[in-house]
Amino acid sequence: MSDASSPESPEPSKPRRSWAATVKVYAEPASLRMLALGFSAGLPLLLVLGTLSFWLREAGINRTTIGYLSWVALAYAFKWLWSPLVDRMPLPLLTRVLGRRRSWLLLSQAMIMAGLVGMAFSDPLRALDPIVWCALAVAFGSATQDIALDAFRIESADAERQAALAATYQTGYRLAMIWAGAGALWLAARAQGDVTGYVHSAWQLAYLVMAASMLVGVVTVLCSREPNPKPLVPSKNIGEWLKVALVAPFADFVQRYRWQAALVLALIAVYRISDVVMGIMANPFYVDMGFSKDEVAAVTKVFGVIMTLLGAFIGGVMAMRWGVMRVLMLGAILSAASNLLFAWLATRGHDLTGLTLVVSADNLAGGIASAAFIAYLSSLTNVQYSATQYALFSSMMLLAPKWLAGFSGRFVDAYGYESFFIATACLGLPVLILVALASKVKIGSDR
Repeated sequence: MSDASSPESPEPSKPRRSWAATVKVYAEPASLRMLALGFSAGLPLLLVLGTLSFWLREAGINRTTIGYLSWVALAYAFKWLWSPLVDRMPLPLLTRVLGRRRSWLLLSQAMIMAGLVGMAFSDPLRALDPIVWCALAVAFGSATQDIALDAFRIESADAERQAALAATYQTGYRLAMIWAGAGALWLAARAQGDVTGYVHSAWQLAYLVMAASMLVGVVTVLCSREPNPKPLVPSKNIGEWLKVALVAPFADFVQRYRWQAALVLALIAVYRISDVVMGIMANPFYVDMGFSKDEVAAVTKVFGVIMTLLGAFIGGVMAMRWGVMRVLMLGAILSAASNLLFAWLATRGHDLTGLTLVVSADNLAGGIASAAFIAYLSSLTNVQYSATQYALFSSMMLLAPKWLAGFSGRFVDAYGYESFFIATACLGLPVLILVALASKVKIGSDR
């Protein structure tokens, strides 16, 4: 007869939650806080990328410059460099009053608001440098907020409630993307009225409203209580700290996959390259094709986001039934093929029906690819280093595509939109080869 504490003894099963109790989790204060903080996290992204590129192109800024300005988003790709500081370093005065997580959240939100206000009062026709520096401040503040918010979410509830917190966070994030995309364009269109051409005051109003919208996150942080963080194990010196924070997660990954690690990392680095490179020129393309702010807002920012969510749901279901690698291959094929649809649209001019069909197909494909890719990245991590390894992987997937995307405007200026979209589709061909090779790698061993 085995002892009750022996490994052979079954663990007592926890009572299953009723449907009513499960649904009530989403109405709990922690879930509602994540809804608001997810909105705060999702708001800045488009304001330094898609919405900004639309504004700049309408102002007559050349596409080469717009492409180079997309490099401000590299802040998201390098956020793992300062994530250990956000995780461990207290802020003078603020941390004593608010706690470690809330102090970093409030500081990053203040940086985002200040940057958006600075962008609002900068006219790209008069001087481009101020808007670039302000956009960098927004991107850096947004990336820092993401780091602090991930820790805040994980520490705010037990493991059973993490799925609910993640779901409400994503809902708030997507709502913010609609507001920062469609909402900003709608506000600018209303402020401009019947005046044709570029009107700076219209964009100024839109960005000031976006800055004020960040108060949703600020008020939520001030009204929240500091979670109970895990105690920090002090490092003896900077060398030990770097080893634990950066070297150990990479060493573990290489040790588990050996020479195949290079193949896996290559796939991570280029899987979304076709979408990312194309996406930088999407809004300038809409402007040059004669689509109005209202048309772009309705089709690409509202309907497009809905199709992305639908694609993510479909991709998740298919991954569970067919396996991640099959859906990863399907997503890569669809993402590259959808760029060819943009090449077709470039020959149509102002075709609203064509825009709706192309954007629907592109966002559906992107949602399927993203769902499979997130599942793939998650499967690669070791539970001992899950947060660090996932952050490194998710940052790595943006680095090469964002760098290459900076040259997208120069390519369009030289060869035109049709050739550009065909070229971005061709960028997806090496991805298919890497997916096929990576499918032979045994994932999750020794985890």
